Amino acid sequence: MEDTTIKLFKDHGVKPTANRLVVAKTLAASLFPMSLVELESKIQTIDRSNIFRALTLFKEHHLVHAIEDGSGGVRYEICRSHSHDVDEDEHAHFHCELCGKTYCLDYSPVPPIELPEGFAALSVNYLVKGICSECRSKSSNP
Repeated sequence: MEDTTIKLFKDHGVKPTANRLVVAKTLAASLFPMSLVELESKIQTIDRSNIFRALTLFKEHHLVHAIEDGSGGVRYEICRSHSHDVDEDEHAHFHCELCGKTYCLDYSPVPPIELPEGFAALSVNYLVKGICSECRSKSSNP
């Protein structure tokens, strides 16, 4: 995993420091996009401000996607594109309104959006809200 992470850093123009590697590896190992609070609780060796600085740098270099999760929070996931200029792997996400989990829908790319002349898109957030299959099976909700 370290070689892959260092290659991603190189592809995105990010210097691989020890803290940045820990943050990136934690995100890469997660099954779900993670919030700053979740990262902080998972990474006990790095304080919140250093985690946030790493995430901010990663976002500037398109190494992470920052996803507004539908509950007013932001979650982060590793961007698998190989460019520090654009996100080549933008995809939809699903936010469960019962358990609060946000799922990647990697197989659902964000559809192209035609913008008016002179507009420039900086990011895209395509989020579907509903109830995940696990929560549906626990309740009688539709």
